[in-house]
Amino acid sequence: MKIIKSASLDTIDAISIDVESTFTKGLPTFTIVGMISTSISESKERVKSALLINGFKFPPLKIIVNLSPSEISKKGTHFDLAIALQIAFYDNKKINFDDFFFFGELALDGNIKDTTLIFPMVLSLVKKGEVKKVVVCEESAKKLVNIPNLQIYKVKELNEAIEFIKSEKKEDFLYEKKEIKHKILEINSEKYFYETNYPEDFSDVIGQDMAKYAAIICAAGNHNLIMEGSPGCGKSMISKRVQYIMPPMSLEEILEKAKLQALDFKEVDFSPIRAFRSPHHSATKSSIFGGGSSNAKMGEIALSNNGLLFFDELPHFSKTVLEALREPLEDNKILISRVNNKILYETKFTFISAMNPCPCGNLLSSVKECRCNELEIQRYKNRLSEPFLDRIDLYLVMNDSFNDSKNKVTSKELHENVIKAFIKQKQRGQKELNGKLSDEEIKKYCILDEESLNILEKARINYQLSFRSINKVLKVARTIADLNDNKIITKNDLLQSLNFRRR
Repeated sequence: MKIIKSASLDTIDAISIDVESTFTKGLPTFTIVGMISTSISESKERVKSALLINGFKFPPLKIIVNLSPSEISKKGTHFDLAIALQIAFYDNKKINFDDFFFFGELALDGNIKDTTLIFPMVLSLVKKGEVKKVVVCEESAKKLVNIPNLQIYKVKELNEAIEFIKSEKKEDFLYEKKEIKHKILEINSEKYFYETNYPEDFSDVIGQDMAKYAAIICAAGNHNLIMEGSPGCGKSMISKRVQYIMPPMSLEEILEKAKLQALDFKEVDFSPIRAFRSPHHSATKSSIFGGGSSNAKMGEIALSNNGLLFFDELPHFSKTVLEALREPLEDNKILISRVNNKILYETKFTFISAMNPCPCGNLLSSVKECRCNELEIQRYKNRLSEPFLDRIDLYLVMNDSFNDSKNKVTSKELHENVIKAFIKQKQRGQKELNGKLSDEEIKKYCILDEESLNILEKARINYQLSFRSINKVLKVARTIADLNDNKIITKNDLLQSLNFRRR
């Protein structure tokens, strides 16, 4: 029995699937088994049409195609090619499919098409070390070409796929690999990619020098940031521009972003611009954290992994959403548990949010009068619990002054500073940026001088800082020191970090 390799997606990871077939005497039938979905069941008609139009005689036998292992639920139209090849070579016992994996949906005329699931499946299999050679159409090959340690063979239609199987010169079908065409930064033999296009520029933001400084700290170290201020003072404007000054991305991060885009049924983008997700405050808990009654699906926090998650009008999000956000902010992962399956998502996102100081928004305004009473203001503030706020690295209260600053900065200038800080972090041997350092790594990298140690101890007593708050102060101070080109954290770096703690 001949076996053709393919794969199926189980939540966000791929599982290798063997496509088997038997051809026995009996009433002519064509059956596909193996806990299949409707899309695979409909494959019978596509395969029949493709074979008949291309001059193949459909064997007058009882045909059973099995997708093994059979206990795993399977879905997707990418099995078409493997099923068609099983039937096309049913009477050829000398053919060997070797260790090739076949993916592709068949058109009725035999042309091979790409599907959204092919890229995340192949990427997952390569990470596991289960696949080295794939046979796909050109459209799929263009997406897979960026995956390292993978040989891609391109076929346009069913006849060409059959020719590929028969050919002894399979290198003729090899798809040429190309380098990612972006600016490259090489640190400790590792390559990082970045862009210098800024569709939304910080030069558009009038004034707000302190907010711009907080934004550069946030970007350089992947720190969580809350901006509080009057309506229209520039909170959302600044947040949307942080995306373009974020640190360079490794190839692994670019591929992971593309995988999440494919799973979200979006156009795959291999640019080194980090993801930016901005759910509305009316979004449900399941849409933000993931869920589903039978199969767990990704939410906004999983889709923003290695990118930015922006909550505008923060206190208007439901209490359950804000409280549930505490674990992924702290642990950088979330486990979605359902009766049928359990799935762990990485959530290494940078959290940015904007909020008004009171329900009417004018509490801090220098020109408008606040219409809220003390009880309304207190109730509004109480929507954010202390444990939630304790997980925020940078808390900034913005003024509503619109005087144009003399020190007008562009996104390009800010991005250059972020890259310099990024280089310092990587040269120290950090796998994670400052905002995501573990407790052990904080002891190793966040070193204070003698004067700074005394200041931190006084701050701990006076401000009643928790152990988590102290770590947040140290991580922010480490980023400020990197921006100031200091090897160890100085008094000035620490004082600036303490200035961004919520009082």
